[in-house]
Amino acid sequence: MNGWHGTILKVDLTTGTSCREELPRTLLEEYLGGRGLGVRLMRNYYQLDPFDPAMPLIFAIGPLCGTSSPTSARLSVVSRSPLTGTIYDCSAGGRFAWRLKTSGVDALFITGRSPQPVILTITGDEVDIIPAASLWGCDLPTTFAALKERGSVTAIGPAGERGVLFANIMMGEGNSVGRGGMGAVMGGKNLKAVTVNGDLKTTVADPALFDTARQDIMRLFKASPVIFGPLGIAEFGTPVLVDLMAQRRMAPTENFRKTFFERSGNYSGPAIKAACGAKKDGCYGCPIQCKKSSGSGRALPEYETVSHFGALNKIDELHSIIKANDLCNDLGMDTITTAATLSAWGEIKGAFPTAAEIPGLLHDIAKRQGDGELLALGSRRLAEQLGHPELSMSVKSLELPAYDPRGAYGMALAYCTSNRGGCHLRAYPISHEILRKPVPTDRFSFSGKARIISIAEDTNAAVDSLVACKFAFFGASLEEYAELLSAVTGVAYSPQRLKEIGKRIVLTERFYNCATGFSRKDDILPERFFTEAGSSGDGIDIHPIDRARFEEELDKYYRIRGLNENGCFDDGDLLEMQP
Repeated sequence: MNGWHGTILKVDLTTGTSCREELPRTLLEEYLGGRGLGVRLMRNYYQLDPFDPAMPLIFAIGPLCGTSSPTSARLSVVSRSPLTGTIYDCSAGGRFAWRLKTSGVDALFITGRSPQPVILTITGDEVDIIPAASLWGCDLPTTFAALKERGSVTAIGPAGERGVLFANIMMGEGNSVGRGGMGAVMGGKNLKAVTVNGDLKTTVADPALFDTARQDIMRLFKASPVIFGPLGIAEFGTPVLVDLMAQRRMAPTENFRKTFFERSGNYSGPAIKAACGAKKDGCYGCPIQCKKSSGSGRALPEYETVSHFGALNKIDELHSIIKANDLCNDLGMDTITTAATLSAWGEIKGAFPTAAEIPGLLHDIAKRQGDGELLALGSRRLAEQLGHPELSMSVKSLELPAYDPRGAYGMALAYCTSNRGGCHLRAYPISHEILRKPVPTDRFSFSGKARIISIAEDTNAAVDSLVACKFAFFGASLEEYAELLSAVTGVAYSPQRLKEIGKRIVLTERFYNCATGFSRKDDILPERFFTEAGSSGDGIDIHPIDRARFEEELDKYYRIRGLNENGCFDDGDLLEMQP
């Protein structure tokens, strides 16, 4: 089989057993890998509690991984989120994905709960479960150092061990399976780490077509000003967006009370490069190299992190923000939810945490001690328990990232229709509403946004299943990647076929969510955005969102999706879609 191995590795930590099973070719062709394959494999499990031992934790790779396809050394981790309760996938790039593919599997399917902390080791065909008592409680740098001789490593830190609801899973190269609390699911299984090594190659069906498609993609990358321009992400990383969000007056500030932070330039992309001597870094084999690291090799924070530990908490000290990023990575916590939870807590208390207080609070969260016990629950539960549920800036309990929805109405709709919660990456309308020049005026309009968002969700579901990086599509398109996929697998794919696969994935996710109680009531922004204005200035007015127009466009979205007025399905047999 080209592109895929046609194999899933199933591990039961309760019994300490493992087996390899065949994955039907039809399933792989119609769900691809990554997010799509993982979501399909959740069909019999999506109603389980996230901490039920029978709940799977799925690492799924795409058909392009293992080849020289640009931005393809990635995987998705799929389960049900303990933070949101939604079906959840989160992707990460790095050598771990590549090496898992070389072990001869398309997916790793972990169930059960070990009686004691363990490490899962995969070396080619050999699978072992070994004790991890000596590493339980250790931070991630210590864990990676102890296991580096075993190949590529993915692991959890103290936050995942203690069930912090936004604990992440970190890759040894510094990449993060960040959002949704997948690290807590892994910790609930008493699984400290997974190591993997292998040497099985991924075969390509048509090498000549593959080379042509790859060259086309690389040419488009190099021509993209967003990727390789003077102010592109290859040069400054994602913090290059700091100045742009300030110009657009949509930088979330003081728990989204404001949309402009006067001192954000202190942690912009150029400021980080000047202060830290930032050098180019990135996922294994990626030509874009959007990540940046310090001279000592430490991963520097990305846009969401600098903005949320910066403006959202009224902090302008770059080195404090870098320290917060380091601690979150070492302890194993999602930076977005961590910072947003601190911000909600700060507004409720009437005083945001200071730069000097942040490190101690992060340790308390990871250890679930003192104020950290409540903060470890995320902003929605924290705000409810403190009597101010309206101050959690989240959708479906997932904290919003660093794009204020009052400044881009497509983003506002996308936050609400996202199946995993308040996420910008499900539809990712950034190119349409934010990056275009001249500054788009329709960012303050809902007209046509329902259709734009539904198409973008389908497209991105396909991208997440290939598994490719979103940033690749600042240059290339689904057309080039469809050609690349056809060359690798020998199966004819077109952009339209990929969008149809993406649509199937999106609808399956929504079916799962509706079956577990989600509906229109959950597809809504926090009240603040409908009643409070943002920070107008520089000729830009940031008004409250028109609730009636939002509801109209949400209705249109439901009709486009074939959903009822409650955002769910009249036909309960949707899950029986073939294959």
